[in-house]
Amino acid sequence: MSKLTYKDAGVDVKAGYKTVNLIKDHVKKTFTDGVVSDIGGFGGLFKLDKEKYKEPILVSGTDGVGTKLKVAFMTDKHDTIGEDCVAMCVNDILCQGAEPLFFLDYVATGKLKPEKASEIVKGISNGCIKGSCALIGGETAEMPGLYSDGEYDVAGFTVGIVDKEKIIDGSKITEGDILIGLPSTGVHSNGFSLVRKLLFDIKGYDVNDYIDELGKTLGEELLTPTRIYTEPLIDLVNKFDIKGISHITGGGFYENIPRMLPDNVDAIVQTEKIDELPIFSFIKKLGNIDIDEMYNTFNMGVGIVMAVSKDDVDDITDFLDNKDEEYYLMGEIVKGKGDIKICHH
Repeated sequence: MSKLTYKDAGVDVKAGYKTVNLIKDHVKKTFTDGVVSDIGGFGGLFKLDKEKYKEPILVSGTDGVGTKLKVAFMTDKHDTIGEDCVAMCVNDILCQGAEPLFFLDYVATGKLKPEKASEIVKGISNGCIKGSCALIGGETAEMPGLYSDGEYDVAGFTVGIVDKEKIIDGSKITEGDILIGLPSTGVHSNGFSLVRKLLFDIKGYDVNDYIDELGKTLGEELLTPTRIYTEPLIDLVNKFDIKGISHITGGGFYENIPRMLPDNVDAIVQTEKIDELPIFSFIKKLGNIDIDEMYNTFNMGVGIVMAVSKDDVDDITDFLDNKDEEYYLMGEIVKGKGDIKICHH
């Protein structure tokens, strides 16, 4: 009997080595002052600036990309999906007022193709640069028999830091506060199971179909990376009293806005104040989807919602105008019991 090797079982250790060599440059670009380890160690090391914080609190978040990955498989485009993974983690911790420090990724596949893994990590690296966090470690797992040919999964987690006195938890939100929305770049990374069922299974579209209403192909539109909000939010949090921040992810407005509310107020959202992105109008019309179902599934063009005092609105909007940041004055806080009411006219 011939000798059995790990490669015979479907795992190519050399492909792993090659992958590490291909991704080194992408990873190095993300390194910040806090990084004290190099690529290849068993753990990623990060130094905290002890002068900067009185009572430092670590804030962590983890997420994947969901079935948006299927669109990457369909288009065979793999260099942006990693950016989505970073965005989903980083945007969550920004809601607590945390400044992202570092990120770790996990990529699992049936058969490791180093060039494809390098494309995925390139996206993760770009996301880390936009998110102001260092990519200090990761895992690329080759697991034959678990994933179909050409398929993979991407997940990750981030750790950020906030001074205890500056934690944003929504507890200070009161009646009369104003809701300010920051625009999204598209579907982001939520609602893709509905999108895929409607567009590809029911309507029979192809990812390469050009859609006039979108001004691009379906694949290009759907793979638009999730926006990373580190740049505006960290500045806003440092300069103003932002009372609550909500990241509009799975469950849309209905699930995510109440997550920042105390139980004695409601949020009233005026949808006519929001520019609905063409992709959402397209999906709604094509599937004859109820407007409340849309707001319960998608971000509808708003990725972040902030609650601020009415007295601070002018200063905040002036600041955003000076940075050429778009925003929507999209609602207000009233007495209630921790719910959201969406008004469509």
